[in-house]
Amino acid sequence: MARLMTSDYRIIGSEESPYSVKVRAYFRYKGLPHTWQTRAEARELFQEHAKLPLIPLVITPDGQGLQDSTPILAQLEAQYPEPTIVPGDPVAGFMSTLLEEFADEWGNKWMFHYRWAREADQQACSRRLAEMMQPQAQGAALDAAARDIRERMIDRVWFVGSSPQTAKQIEASFKDTLALLEPHFARRPYLFGARPALADFGLWGQLYNAHRDPTPRGIMEIHAPNTIEWIARMQDPAAEGEFESWDSLAGTLGPLISDQVAGLFLPWSAANASAIATGAETFSVHLRGETWEQKPQKYHARSLAALIDGYRSAADNDALNAALEHTGCRIWLAT
Repeated sequence: MARLMTSDYRIIGSEESPYSVKVRAYFRYKGLPHTWQTRAEARELFQEHAKLPLIPLVITPDGQGLQDSTPILAQLEAQYPEPTIVPGDPVAGFMSTLLEEFADEWGNKWMFHYRWAREADQQACSRRLAEMMQPQAQGAALDAAARDIRERMIDRVWFVGSSPQTAKQIEASFKDTLALLEPHFARRPYLFGARPALADFGLWGQLYNAHRDPTPRGIMEIHAPNTIEWIARMQDPAAEGEFESWDSLAGTLGPLISDQVAGLFLPWSAANASAIATGAETFSVHLRGETWEQKPQKYHARSLAALIDGYRSAADNDALNAALEHTGCRIWLAT
């Protein structure tokens, strides 16, 4: 049985996993000693400590196994509150939580769709995954491993809702998000000011991984230079100053929340939750005049419920209600 013999944390993850690199960036920001390993490198430790066959897995110095990126960050934030990732302004703090949920559940559609929709991206990522999973393989063996990964993953895009029907919507959402982020990052290094918030880690994980693949990287290089600088900055984020208030952020961050969170993510979330509640095998929802259809995502129904509970606990905040009303989000959360 593998045992930890170190005071450091262990992160078992993958460079191709947005949730793994999200957690690693958080550890770097906090200055927490850690080692980074793939599942192939830490097979015994993973089998011993993982309750689910999912990465990232964080193993604490006392041997506790932590999974699921958002709860991992929440637990560590309680233990290591400085430098904080929670804006002091309650409105900005809730918007950060909302954007992190959007990134984890909707932003993942961009990354996963682009990765497996076109041959160039399929070839690039399957090769990287094969090299990571079978580091000793070479030549024909590596080619075969990459081919097997590619064939397997192409058949899994339905999981995030990617299909010929939804491809146009996913790619439009990705491009629209970049266009909305550009003026925001032109004025500040991070989403909520001069230091990273929870939302930075969630959104960065998805866009960092998208940037690793040829098609979305090409789009970013042409249309999103400020966002690319933020992606580089978030590799090793630092507190360069203070968080801003929502009043100073709303001019450029509000349009992103109105357009993408209220316009796409929350109506999709509500339809997904309804499908889970009724036991439907598929669901469809009209998003800006286009029909979106997919199998429901069970995990997101739970995380949406947690988001709604978070809103209910803060619903006596008039400023928050006004901001959510202005961005079009309140109708979806006040249920």
